[in-house]
Amino acid sequence: MMEKKGLKDRRNFLDYHLDPALKERFVRMKFPKSPNHPRQSYLLTVKGLALYDEIKKEK
Repeated sequence: MMEKKGLKDRRNFLDYHLDPALKERFVRMKFPKSPNHPRQSYLLTVKGLALYDEIKKEK
């Protein structure tokens, strides 16, 4: 995700993008019980997909 947004500072990415998206439940962890899992990834929730669709419609 950082690469797609052109970001390089991991801490800022977590603080300003990923943590708020998790808190608002736009995304969820693939392995929620193991945050440091080597294959950890993030998936859009239903709420996240709805927002994504709205953003795409605006463009």
